[in-house]
Amino acid sequence: MATLFLYRLLTIIGSPLIAGLLLFRLYRGKEDKKRFAERLGICRKRRPNGKLVWMHGASVGECLSMLPLVKKLLAENRNLTVMVTSGTVTSADLMAVRLPEKAFHQYLPVDFPWATKAFVKHWKPDLVLWFESDFWPNMLSAIRENNIPLVLLNGRISDKSFARWQKLPVMIKAIQNLFTLSFGQTQEDARRLKVLGANDVVSVGNLKFAATYPPFDLTELKAMKKMIGERPCWCMASTHANEEKIGMQTHLEIAREYKNLLTIITPRHPNRGDEIEKMLIKNGLTVARRSRGEPITSQTNIYLADTIGEMGLIYQLSPYVFVGGSLIPFGGQNMLEPMRLHRAVIIGPYAFNFREIVAKAKKANALVEVADGAGLTQQLLSFLMKPAGAEKMATRAEKMATSEMDVLNRVYDILHERFCV
Repeated sequence: MATLFLYRLLTIIGSPLIAGLLLFRLYRGKEDKKRFAERLGICRKRRPNGKLVWMHGASVGECLSMLPLVKKLLAENRNLTVMVTSGTVTSADLMAVRLPEKAFHQYLPVDFPWATKAFVKHWKPDLVLWFESDFWPNMLSAIRENNIPLVLLNGRISDKSFARWQKLPVMIKAIQNLFTLSFGQTQEDARRLKVLGANDVVSVGNLKFAATYPPFDLTELKAMKKMIGERPCWCMASTHANEEKIGMQTHLEIAREYKNLLTIITPRHPNRGDEIEKMLIKNGLTVARRSRGEPITSQTNIYLADTIGEMGLIYQLSPYVFVGGSLIPFGGQNMLEPMRLHRAVIIGPYAFNFREIVAKAKKANALVEVADGAGLTQQLLSFLMKPAGAEKMATRAEKMATSEMDVLNRVYDILHERFCV
C-alpha cells in the first residue's frame, strides 16, 4: 500500500497543476459547465433509497458496453438503482438519452483524495462495477476503504498497457489487489490480469457481444432514405482527426466513376464538426450538417452527421460502413454495432483494441481490413460494383455479431451468486 500512499501524496502536491489542466479543459469545451461541480466530487443529487449499484466506464464505448447489464440488473432487482459514471461530455450526453428508468449519470470526480472520498461517502454504493481499464488509484482505494465490493468487468489490458504496467509491477499489483473479482474480456486479458497481480480472475466472454440494437426513429429513417433515394452511399463512422481527410479523398476518387456518390461522415467527437466542414468545403465539396438540421439534397456530397446517440439511424442509411479509429494508431472503435445491423464493414490496420473480435470476424469472412486510404477506395469500389458479395458479407457479419449474446447471462449469474444482486 506504500505505492498507493505515494500516488496519493503526489496528487495532493500536484493538485494546483491538475486543477489548472481541468480549468483549461473547461475553457476548451471538454468539460460540462453546468455540471462541473461533479468533477470536484460535489454531489447535488440525493442518494436514492434502497440498493445502489455504481457502474463506471471511461467514455462512450464503455458506457455502451454496460447498457445491457444496467437493464438486466434493473429487470432482476426491483429495489435497485444504478448510477453510471464516466469522464466525458459525449458519454454523458449519450447516457442522458439511453439510460433506462431507475438509472442516472454522474461525472467521475478528478482523482483528488478529498473529491473521491466525498463522492464515495455521499453515494455509499452497495456494489461497484468498473469497466475495462480506467484505473484511478485514489477512487479505487476510497471504494475499498469503505469495504464496498469492487468488480472489474470486461477487463482489457492492451499490448501497450501491459508493457507499461510491467515496468511498474508494485504499483499495478497494488491496484489489482483492490478488486474483489476481475472479469477478463478475453482469456488473454485474464492471463495478463493475473500476471499483473489480480487475485480472483474469470473470463466468460466479451460484454460487447451483448449489446442491443441501437435505437432509432422509424419515421426519421424513412424520411432520410427518401432524401438519399437510389444514390450510391457509404458511411465513415466514428472517425478521428486525419481520418476525415482520408474519407474525403476516397469520396473524390470514387465520385469520378459514381458522380452522385453520397458520403456520410460521423465524427467520434461531434464538436469537431466546424473543423471538418471547413476542410471539406475548402476542397470543393457541398456539405449538409445534421446538427443544423440541413436536408440531404441532390447537390449534397457529404452528409456530416455531427450529433450524439444516432448511430442506430445513421448505420441504416448505407449498406457499407467504415469504422474509424483504425486508419490511425488509435486502436479502433466498436465494429459490432454495424455488423449487428447487417452492414458490410471495413476497418483499417489499427483496430488492436478489438483484436479478438477482428480475428473472429476475419475467420468468418465477416469484415474486410484495408491497409490505408487507397485500400479503402478499392474496397468500396468493389462493394459498389459487386453488391451481391457485400450483401453476403453483411449476412455473415450479422450472424457473427449476434452469436455470443449469452455472455450477459453468464456475467450476471456470477454477480448474483457472489454479490446477491
